[in-house]
Amino acid sequence: MMKKVLVGLSGGVDSAVAAYLLKEQGFDVTCCFMRNWDSYANNDIEGNPTIQDDICPQEQDYLDAKAVADHLGLELQRIDFIQEYWNDVFMTFLSEYEKGRTPNPDILCNKYIKFDAFFEYAMKNGFDYVATGHYCSNQELNDYMYLTKAADQNKDQTYFLCQINEKALKKTLFPLGTLTKTEVRAIAQKLHLDSVSSKKDSTGICFIGERNFRQFLSNYLPSQEGDIIDIDSGKKLARHIGVLYYTIGQRKGLHIDQEKGPWFVCGKDVKKNILFVCRTDHKQWLYSDSCLVKGINWLVPDPYQIPTSVGCKFRYRQPDQPVQIQLISNDSVLVTYPQKIASVTVGQEAVFYDHHICLGGGVIEEVYIDNEDLNTKILNSYQEKRFGNN
Repeated sequence: MMKKVLVGLSGGVDSAVAAYLLKEQGFDVTCCFMRNWDSYANNDIEGNPTIQDDICPQEQDYLDAKAVADHLGLELQRIDFIQEYWNDVFMTFLSEYEKGRTPNPDILCNKYIKFDAFFEYAMKNGFDYVATGHYCSNQELNDYMYLTKAADQNKDQTYFLCQINEKALKKTLFPLGTLTKTEVRAIAQKLHLDSVSSKKDSTGICFIGERNFRQFLSNYLPSQEGDIIDIDSGKKLARHIGVLYYTIGQRKGLHIDQEKGPWFVCGKDVKKNILFVCRTDHKQWLYSDSCLVKGINWLVPDPYQIPTSVGCKFRYRQPDQPVQIQLISNDSVLVTYPQKIASVTVGQEAVFYDHHICLGGGVIEEVYIDNEDLNTKILNSYQEKRFGNN
């Protein structure tokens, strides 16, 4: 009897080819389009370039997904997880930004929607597996399912999947794990999947789409202007539109005109609404040598058996950085790195690897240099300069 698979069909080329490959492999394939965002109901007005379009991008994605399903002779279901997305993904996203942190919505989306709400829907409706168009693989060893890197290292998406659980991983198929993006597009073109074969990859917020990010956030978090301060001199350089809208290491969009740069965001005082920057020749303010990572979702049977020397990505597409990890509790580690690293950012994800195996990941809670919290060091330095100037 053929195994039943529910494929998350997004309206993009990757999930379309995934559905085709599974059908060719002999699975009983059903497709499902997820609608997780309602712009009007969610007050997504400012920063939304398509709010007045006759057909919104999400509806166009559905039409593209339907064209693919029809072309492949597959059933397409449509399901809404709008409330789940708002409660579990978007409210967490906003809460983190309110604290001046930089969350990753794609990781939250995979954790709470694709591999939770969508997965549970599939299991309750008689499917044996779910499948997605992610570039990654899974491998079972000694009755445990590991998450492993894709063959296409430029597209590997294990970073975004570090918070999913092993229960879902055991019943998920990743048909694109051995393919490159070029090969996937070639398959789509050969099949004449015209609605998606040349469609550009989505680079917007997961399930929300392309937005002017600062304007988009202003729908939910009121902006409050404040000073941009040079951390080296203590001098006020310009005004910002709200510290919540900037991230550590950011260079563009600072609008510092009176002093030659380039300038980089190196710290924040959320309570006093001050944004600290450093010049390109004083980038030491961006560098740390260790960090605290909490809320780790381990994708191994026993975290206490993990080697102390592992690879770590502090952001997507970053090459694995050699680090040392020291377990503090089941879901917390102190991470130290032999070479200082720039722009390790509170609120973002640190994801750990043992070569091709993704060990899991968690949220960066604190960043240190020479055993001192880096942002606290920046705030103290500013206070010293301010006191000295008085």
